Amino acid sequence: MDAIVTPLQAQHAASHSIRRPSKEEAEAAVRTLIAWAGDDPTREGLLDTPKRVTKAFGEFFAGYEQDPAETLKRTFKEVGGYDDIVLVKDIPFSSHCEHHMVPFVGKVHIAYLPHDGVVGLSKLARLVEVFARRLQVQENMTAQIIDAINDHLNPRGAAVMVEAEHMCMSMRGVRAHGASTITHRFTGVFAEDRNEQDRFFMMVGKR
Repeated sequence: MDAIVTPLQAQHAASHSIRRPSKEEAEAAVRTLIAWAGDDPTREGLLDTPKRVTKAFGEFFAGYEQDPAETLKRTFKEVGGYDDIVLVKDIPFSSHCEHHMVPFVGKVHIAYLPHDGVVGLSKLARLVEVFARRLQVQENMTAQIIDAINDHLNPRGAAVMVEAEHMCMSMRGVRAHGASTITHRFTGVFAEDRNEQDRFFMMVGKR
């Protein structure tokens, strides 16, 4: 029987199949964009900008080099029989919209009902970073986070909510400063039981 490839695995494989330009090619592309914007890439203040931009991109998009399975691989089973909600809320993040490559920033709330043990709390924050540090849309990031939790923790249920302000709305176009976008997804017990959804909303302060 053929192995089942999850969407997360397929995306990870695709990201490693493209040819990555050299640092020199990337810096040349930045110079082109500076000139297209209307400035002179050879003037003093902009001479080192291509190097700075490529270095910054290495930080902004480090998630392409990170594996969610590695982040969540270590779990702990000695938790005194605890089997209720584990919630980490207000996890800050910054990402970049894949449509305009401008930032969107906000916070993530993650909850799950343990089944095969629990994961270190900091690992949930690291999981957010894995997906936030890629070109993204908020809806996709929400799905990726909860899919990774289900794939690697096997919980009885999981819940993820993302709240963010998108600079593509604030800085350009409609210029809707302060507008907040909220996405959420439930799986397992959270998807089946409205009372568990209500508990989640209450615990993150949305009820």
